[in-house]
Amino acid sequence: MPSVLPDGDPAPADGLLPALCSHNAQERTMSFYVHIPFCTVRCGYCDFNTYTAKELGSGSSQASYAATVSQEISFSRGVMDKSEIAHREIETVFFGGGTPTLLPASDLVSVLGRISSEFGLKPGAEVTTEANPDSVTRESLQELKDGGFTRVSFGMQSAVPHVLAVLERTHDPKRVPQVVQWAREVGLDVSVDLIYGTPGESVEDWRTSIEAALSYEPDHISAYALIIEEGTKLAAQIRRGQVPNIDDDDHAEKYQLADEMFAAAGYQWYEVSNWAKGEEHACRHNVAYWQGGDWWGAGPGAHSHVGGLRWWNVKHPAAYQQRIDGGISPGHGREFPNAEAVQLERTMLLTRLSSGMLIADLDEHGRKAVAGLIADELIDPKAAFAGSVVLTQRGRLLADLVVRELLDF
Repeated sequence: MPSVLPDGDPAPADGLLPALCSHNAQERTMSFYVHIPFCTVRCGYCDFNTYTAKELGSGSSQASYAATVSQEISFSRGVMDKSEIAHREIETVFFGGGTPTLLPASDLVSVLGRISSEFGLKPGAEVTTEANPDSVTRESLQELKDGGFTRVSFGMQSAVPHVLAVLERTHDPKRVPQVVQWAREVGLDVSVDLIYGTPGESVEDWRTSIEAALSYEPDHISAYALIIEEGTKLAAQIRRGQVPNIDDDDHAEKYQLADEMFAAAGYQWYEVSNWAKGEEHACRHNVAYWQGGDWWGAGPGAHSHVGGLRWWNVKHPAAYQQRIDGGISPGHGREFPNAEAVQLERTMLLTRLSSGMLIADLDEHGRKAVAGLIADELIDPKAAFAGSVVLTQRGRLLADLVVRELLDF
């Protein structure tokens, strides 16, 4: 969740949604995202809407946050009912941040309980929290499991100390196997997140991190290329020449290495940056995003999507709490993307998935572009023959190029 809010129309104080949002609602999945904006330190590469205690001062409280965000959840149910949006049980919930596990496990469980009491959780619902390796104990993980959580995603990032130092990650990499073991013991599915392309990270450093992650035998692995966001500390360090810039060729080599090593270990890619030990371990919450499902995002700066309408909450926790305490929507702005923007996003997201995008859903230009993309080895010819655009490994490396070719821009 980037910290800069987009432009858009002002969101109404009552939060009510246009009638168009109710169209075919029963055919769409419904999910919840809960943003926890707190961190112990701000990592130098991070552009998410997060705050340390020093940055927040007395403007907002971790101690009262669970109660505040629970109020928004109840408010959201009222909005959906008043807007006559068909009721659906929640299929996936994701607690992201920030570091959700800086809050007591009991707070996270209580927030999940509010979602369940207001909307209902579909049987077998997936419930995930992100966590830093240094922010959990075996007891807290057990409490999360007992309270209805099914997955935990640990921010490992790297197993190499000097790489973690550049990223300003504070956890001890030796702690990761311990927390993975604890999570497994209590019965949670486990994902680990990795970042590649950090300035100063060699290919062998990256191989070390991959081997370490695989040795923990998680159910799911995410591997993201480091992106340098303007306004971050790392961007300033690169601009001043204190650390080297990132390199696209280096990213490509490291992606290829990760994909090959993950595949050899039995992990299947199902989205450009995500691999799982079987379809049952894919992150269903993220798949719901990529496939255009509905979700309500609760918390400061959180984004929501229902029936094509997108809106986003006020950014700062103090402003967010003031809105909630005043009984009005925390929404800051909203928009209905036009048809061109919808097609761009649909193409961009669906082609990132291993299930691909139907060629029939492309316009005439896109359908004609398929032959050239096959010739360039960017999409799988067998899948194309069966009627779908599915990226090859080379295509995944050049995913943005594929979208440009399909949409002619």
